[in-house]
Amino acid sequence: MSQAITGQELASAPVPSSAPPNRVTTEAPWVKWTLIGAAFLALLWVLVLPLIVVLTEALKQGWSVYIEALRDPDAMSALRLTLLVAAITVPLNTVFGVAAAWLITKFHFRGKGVLVTLIDLPFAISPVVGGLMYVLVFGAQGWLGPWLDEHDIKIIFALPGIILATLFITFPFVARELIPLMEDQGQQEEEAAVTLGARGWRIFWKVTLPNIKWGLLYGIILCNARAMGEFGAVSVVSGHIRGETNTLPLHVEILYNEYQFSASFAVASLLLLLALATLVLKSWFGRKRVH
Repeated sequence: MSQAITGQELASAPVPSSAPPNRVTTEAPWVKWTLIGAAFLALLWVLVLPLIVVLTEALKQGWSVYIEALRDPDAMSALRLTLLVAAITVPLNTVFGVAAAWLITKFHFRGKGVLVTLIDLPFAISPVVGGLMYVLVFGAQGWLGPWLDEHDIKIIFALPGIILATLFITFPFVARELIPLMEDQGQQEEEAAVTLGARGWRIFWKVTLPNIKWGLLYGIILCNARAMGEFGAVSVVSGHIRGETNTLPLHVEILYNEYQFSASFAVASLLLLLALATLVLKSWFGRKRVH
């Protein structure tokens, strides 16, 4: 007969570990270093070399030509317009992104899937198509074109059209950063605040906002970078009016097409500095969001 196992023996019996065993790759070291080298060369070719070319071409004829290109009235007008469009669109997209993320993650309602699809729409279509949609609606031959012309309201080939096109292209960024973050956090803290008597805006300012602040800043940085660097949609609705409706990317294109290479690269260096600043802030906010 088999002998009964005592509780002491059962407690002292070794428990098999559920952790997976350490797996060591069987590839030779040269495979690893070959892949690392290939990735490094690809990064060098796609990212680093273009940055070096922009800087060297911008300073090729000296600092005086570089400064003169930046102080050109058309360049200054393009810079002011770019900053103005970003200053209008980024706060609007921030408000929309926070509201949309709050609605999608905190409430259940019919049409939620449709709302999420509409938020992702600018990711699915070309920016040029987005600009063309506004031309078909607000252009001279568009649906509302005759009425706008009758009331002397300019949208296409003017500032309102540029703002609308930029809004359309950039509005997913804040919402798309916040939705997964707020879904992971759940609703426990908000529900606890409700049981303690908090309501509405107090819950948002005291509970929700502190939990999402780094993700929110991360989305704002991405939205601002896209707003300042947008080309396709703005190109369609701007009309390329020098000194009036040209943003920095459009001004760079015009200078390059006119064979003013040093001036075009000088203005492009402003966008390069913006990209580098965005990259640094994006990395910093990304680490804060994780922690």
